[in-house]
Amino acid sequence: MKLFQETIVTPLPSDELIKRHERFWRLNLPELFIEFIKANNGVKVKEASFDCNSRNYLIERFLCMVDDIENHPDGVYDIDVVFSQIGERLTDNEDLLGAEVLPIASIFAGDFVCLDFRRNKLAPSVCVWSHEESGEFDPVTYTVADTFSDFLNIIE
Repeated sequence: MKLFQETIVTPLPSDELIKRHERFWRLNLPELFIEFIKANNGVKVKEASFDCNSRNYLIERFLCMVDDIENHPDGVYDIDVVFSQIGERLTDNEDLLGAEVLPIASIFAGDFVCLDFRRNKLAPSVCVWSHEESGEFDPVTYTVADTFSDFLNIIE
């Protein structure tokens, strides 16, 4: 996977910002994902693809964490912004507080790569969330990898 280093969103997320997001989402992000976002916040990728569900998906960019989304030029790529836009389509639990499927990368044509905490709160899998197939409180996801580490290893 080739990263366009010049597209990394700065400032990079602090430990405090990450912890604040984790409290809001009511989950703990995997350490490898935290390391990745702290080094590659919102980075665009070149020709990064993977196969899932008999399809090939092309990653456009990883999402970011920024402190001031309204005044940051890349605020639209903030995980919280994306989560708030599609949140009711990421869960089937109308009473959920926090998150259980968290978008982390945008895929060509409107889908997202997500961390999926539904089966294991401590070790999320990675899935593709399908925007065309999902409805309000009716998410459609396809498992890509058992861990974020496995996901990074399958990206071509």
